[in-house]
Parts: sequence; structure tokens; C-alpha cells
Amino acid sequence: MKKTLLFIAAILMSVSVFAQTRTTFISEHFDGTSAPEGWQIMGAGTSNWGISATQNAGGEANELVLVWSPQFNGTSRMVMPAVDLTGISSVVVSFKHALDNYSGSHTLGIATSSDGGTTWHDGWTQSYGSSSAWTVTQSITTADMGNNNVQFCIYYTGNSYNINNWYFDDIEIFSMENLDLSLNSINMNSTIGAGSVDVAFTVQNKGVEAINQFKMGYQIDEEEIVEQTFDVTLASLATQQFTFAVPASFAPGSYNLTVAIMEVNGGDDDDPSNNVLEKVINVALGETQRKVMIEHFSSSTCGPCVNVNTTMGNLTAANPGKFTYTKYQMNWPGNGDPYYTEEGGVRRQFYGVNAVPNVCLEGTNLGATSVTQAQLDNAYNTPSFGDVRGSFNVDGTTITVKVDFMSYYDMTIEKAFVTVNEKETHNNVGGNGETSFHHVFMKFLTSPSGDDLNIPAGECQHFEWTQNMSSTHVEEMSDLEVSAWIQNLASHEVINSHFMYEYTDIHPYPVQNFAIEDGENSVNLSWEAPEGGNAVAYNVYMNGEVIAENLTATEYNYSCDYGFYVFAVEAVYENEMTSVKIAKGYDYIDHTSVGENNEKAFNIYPNPTNGNITVCGEEINMVEVYNLCGQKVMAIEANSSNVNVNMNALATGVYMVKIVDNNGNATVNKVVKR
Repeated sequence: MKKTLLFIAAILMSVSVFAQTRTTFISEHFDGTSAPEGWQIMGAGTSNWGISATQNAGGEANELVLVWSPQFNGTSRMVMPAVDLTGISSVVVSFKHALDNYSGSHTLGIATSSDGGTTWHDGWTQSYGSSSAWTVTQSITTADMGNNNVQFCIYYTGNSYNINNWYFDDIEIFSMENLDLSLNSINMNSTIGAGSVDVAFTVQNKGVEAINQFKMGYQIDEEEIVEQTFDVTLASLATQQFTFAVPASFAPGSYNLTVAIMEVNGGDDDDPSNNVLEKVINVALGETQRKVMIEHFSSSTCGPCVNVNTTMGNLTAANPGKFTYTKYQMNWPGNGDPYYTEEGGVRRQFYGVNAVPNVCLEGTNLGATSVTQAQLDNAYNTPSFGDVRGSFNVDGTTITVKVDFMSYYDMTIEKAFVTVNEKETHNNVGGNGETSFHHVFMKFLTSPSGDDLNIPAGECQHFEWTQNMSSTHVEEMSDLEVSAWIQNLASHEVINSHFMYEYTDIHPYPVQNFAIEDGENSVNLSWEAPEGGNAVAYNVYMNGEVIAENLTATEYNYSCDYGFYVFAVEAVYENEMTSVKIAKGYDYIDHTSVGENNEKAFNIYPNPTNGNITVCGEEINMVEVYNLCGQKVMAIEANSSNVNVNMNALATGVYMVKIVDNNGNATVNKVVKR
């Protein structure tokens, strides 16, 4: 990965040149597994605060959490270390928080003390009565300002029984510069598909002065910087998201994206240290259909679980084939569900679940509610960059499971999860009136915290397990299902999931040794039969589209022109079973027209362009324009040394312009369309 130097060097120079008066007194992101040094609990709820390996407040894991149990009724304070505010009349407190509400409304506040916590002065309070997430940025002016030993606290007032959890992260207390625009985030997924992608970002006015204009820039590796000036009305402490008018264009691979604030109100702002962010962007070879992963925490002794179970049953019955499901029965309330397992408890802790019912969709904790049809549809229609296929069979009380995990990008930090569930159970009846329960978790075949994956882009990783289920809660070995999914533990994002093909000795092994070679105006695709040797046919894909179906041969020739292509092959088995695809990217050069020693010079201007370009050079016969996915989007026949190309109808982005002379030789140039 190339290093982006220009923005960083400029920012470092600005930091060294401009004096700063802004001071950060507290900056805490709860990266550890216990409360930060010097933080303490005062008042009620002394055992209700802790660190959770979740990110529900909107920051990165870990985060601070207030849980309902043991129940208290009063005020509980999480108190921060004392800071010296001599000469400071006001500060700003900023933090993220998320409430998983049970019932009623609750008071959250920020208070200060300068006598060791004997007397507290409110700086901000707010009532919350619904489950959601918020970001608070508040100016605090209390009687304690100006003292040299001021303590801040976040406090909760109410009956803790009426909340499930309250999460907090990214707590910052700082004084304000006069002019200070902060780049808070780059709002782009870490893994994306190839092509044009909007570059969005969030900024916050952390200064006293209102901001009416700022200039931004972004750079991909060491490519040309894209700049834009934004005219705004951004009041002090206001936060807003913006998007560059010119999107970034990516071919498959890994890139370093840098976004930077370049000017504020026509000049430099007072704190350039928060003006630049970098993010590694993985661009996948392709995408595939997502199966929505649902993890559900429930109990047969939980009254409110009945309605959620019923709603979820109706939803899944109406959406066959769109989801994968695992339900963990918990050991509360009361005596809990007799089908509770410690492995299910590990998943409870991972998601920070402290009450049932609780539903997680694609790794996002929805709280005590069911998935809506709109939420399911939105997740199902979001493309995935990984895939899962597998099979299982049963012999007596022993289950044998084989699973293939595939990725369209270099997958190194994600984890594999595989569970054995029973489709319907009846013997774990509790006190809530239910007599049957569905998708009930029995056993992890992987670790409950997942098994490591290391998959190069376009390839797969194979796993096999044999497990005796006699020591589990299985009621009928003929009623099992196996769920498998890929998950990023840091972000909780589920990449994809699938139920395994059931009760079969046929495993849908993928093809082996997939290779691509140049042909004459074409490429030759070849592969070897899967390990199992019982595939009945093969399907071939190019850039996500089927180009050949039900082939019995293990090769295919595809006619193509200059460009980047992604080819993939899947094996087809009996009963419409398919393997994961094996994919490869291929940058094809038309060898009949591109001469290795072609030294002809062609000029293209303007570049970047707002629409029209002019191509100049001797003996131009043809000008062709390709997008970064290798698709030809324009072709102009010419017999001239000066050719005008109107690109106004094309979307903004990066294109490859191929110029062919009268002898069939070609030159390829990159053009940026603004």
C-alpha cells in the first residue's frame, strides 16, 4: 500500500506553525477491558457500570455501559478524574450514547463538582424514553468553572429496572478555539464494490466562530487530489455530513484514502491537528446475494418474548430463503430456559445482551424488538462481498458438517461461525405459555468467538467437523439445521450467512485450479473438477453476469476487448445445489493492437475534464472509453489527428481512454471526469 504524503506533510507543517489555545482535558474511548484509571462510581448503582465489548453507541468497541441489574432507584454517577480549569470559564462536553429501553423515560445528565463530589452542579440534562443512539455536544458553564480540581460526571436518575442497557463512548471535554473545523469521520465502508463510490465525510464546528465556507480534498494513494469548496452555514458545535461532487473510482484491490480540511473561511483554522483522516479501502472483485443473519436471544420463562417470537415466526414464514437464523435460549428471567448453554452466553456477552427478548440483525443489536419487513428487505438487498456454502449429514447421534467460506476481497480479520440448531423444540417449556420454539441453538462447531479465516480474494477456505450431539439438548436428530456465517468482530458486521444443505452426503465442493490465459482477441478460462468429483455442470460469470450456463466442459473461451474483467466459476450439483464461486480478476490487453514498443505520443486535454476532451496525435483511427470495470462505454471512429470526445453523458469518475492508430497500435490513458 502506498503512503499518502501530501496531506499529512501539510497538516504537520500547520501544526508546527500555528499556536494553539485549545486544550483537551478528557479524551476517553474505553479501549481497555476495565474502567479507565481514575474513573469512579458515586451514588447508587456501584456495581452496574462496566466495559462492554460492543459498539452500540456508535464508536468502536469497547464502550462504557450501565446495566439494569442489580436494580436500584436513584442517581448513579460515573465520575471522571479531576482536571485543572484555572482561567477557563466554559468547556465543551461531547459523547456518544445509546439507550436500550425497557419502559418509561429516564434522566441523563452531565454535572460538575469541585469539592470531591460532595456538591454537584448540573451542566446539562435530558430525558430519554425510547431505544436509539445519539451524539451530544454541549457547552458547559457551571459554578465550578475556573477551579483547579473540577470533576465531571455522567449520571443516570431513575429506576434501573426500566432500562436494559445504556452505552457510552468517545467522551471528550475540551476548550474551544475561535475557528476550528474538525474532520470527525470518513463515511465510507471499509469494503466496497468496484466502480464509482461517493466520498462522504462528517465535520464538526468545534470553534466559537460560525463557519460559512471550507475547502476539502481527498486523495487515493498518490493519485491526483480532488478538491471542492463547500458553502455552508455551520454554527458553533454543529455537526453535518457532506459528499464530494466527484466520486472516487476504484478497481479491485486495496487503497489508502486520505480526506483533509484544506481551508476554513478562506484561510487556516486554529487547530489543524484534527483536519485529516485516513482509511484503508478494500475493493472487492465482485458481489453476491446476501442471506440475512438473525441472532435471537429468548427464554421460555420470558413473558414479553412470546410476542417477539410470534412476530419473528410470521416474518420468516413470509420470507423463505432470505435468512439464516440461530436462537439462543437464556438462563433468565427466573430460572430461565432449560436449554440455556454457556456457549450461548458467550454470544450474549459479545452483543451486550442483559435482557430478553433481544434480536440482532446482521450483527446490529436491535434490542427488545422483532425485525421488520423493511429491515429484512433492506439487509437482503444489500450486496455481500463474501459467501458460504456447506452440507451436513447425520449418523445416529453424530453430525458431520462441511463448510466452504469464500471472499471477494483479502479476508484476514473476519471470523467463521457455525452452529447446530434444532428447527423446533418442545421439551424446554417454561412459564410464558409457549409450547414450541424454533431455530433453537444446540452447539457451536466453531469456537463461540469464531474461527480464524484467511482467504485471498476470489478463493475459499474449507472446514469439516464431526460432532456427537448426545450431550446436547437435541430432541430429534432428524430435525436439525446448521447455520454458518462470516463476521467482523471489531465492527460486528456480518458479511454473509447461509443454512447448510441438509441430510446429504453430497457436498458442493468448488472448482479447483481456476486459471485465465490470453487468447487471440479473447481469454481462455480453465479449471479442474471439484474435489468431490460429482458436479453435474458449471456456470461461468463475467463481472457478475452469467455468460455460460450448465457447461459440462472444464474450460471456456470468452471474446473480449481491452479492460479489467472479473471471471468466476461455480459448480452445480444435484437438487439445484451450488458451490461457492471461485473468482479471478484479469486486466486484459488487446495484444493484436497494443504494440510493446509503441512510442507514439498522444495528448489528452483537459484532464481532469468537466465533459469534453480533445485527443491529439498522428493517424488516430479509433478512440474508445472504458470504465474501471472494463466495460466499453464509448467508441468514436476517426481518421484525424484531432478528435473531440464528448463525455458529458458519463457519470463522474475515472475512465481509461484507448487510442488506436491506423496501424492498429494502441495507447491507453487515464482520464478523470468531474
